[in-house]
Amino acid sequence: MGVGRALLLALAFLAVASLPALFALIFCADEILDRVVCGYTEWRDRRRERRTIARLDRAIEADALTRDIDLSAFDREDRRPLEQLAADLRRLGSQRLGGSGRSMVWHGAVLQAYDDRLRLACRALGITEHLSELAGVDQEIERVRVEGLLHAAGLALPAARAGHRQRHR
Repeated sequence: MGVGRALLLALAFLAVASLPALFALIFCADEILDRVVCGYTEWRDRRRERRTIARLDRAIEADALTRDIDLSAFDREDRRPLEQLAADLRRLGSQRLGGSGRSMVWHGAVLQAYDDRLRLACRALGITEHLSELAGVDQEIERVRVEGLLHAAGLALPAARAGHRQRHR
């Protein structure tokens, strides 16, 4: 009988000690349930998205399209992001077109930087260019051609916009 009373006393202490946890569970049940439901919904959405992407990959045979592309070229440390190149081209293009009153050295430096960014953008998008091989009017014509190709590839440049005329000096 002493063992029964000791067991009953231990269970009573355990019940009293767990009362705060029971109250917290009762008061926070809605938040706990909400977190469980949100977690399940996110898991279900991620799973559905992965299945949709896999279905699309199979439909267009994405492996066959990307088999010959070397993705290690995109991980080089010296490679600048295309967004940054586009911002540089827009900034340098507006300086190039609106640089009246500046010295010839400044204008030459801006043109050199603009051509460098054009070369990098062409290399990033796989467009052939011959800017470094040409000089004078031929280089200007090549610059306009490259700007048009970059514009066709989705890179909007100030001089390549439709309806925008380049100023001649």
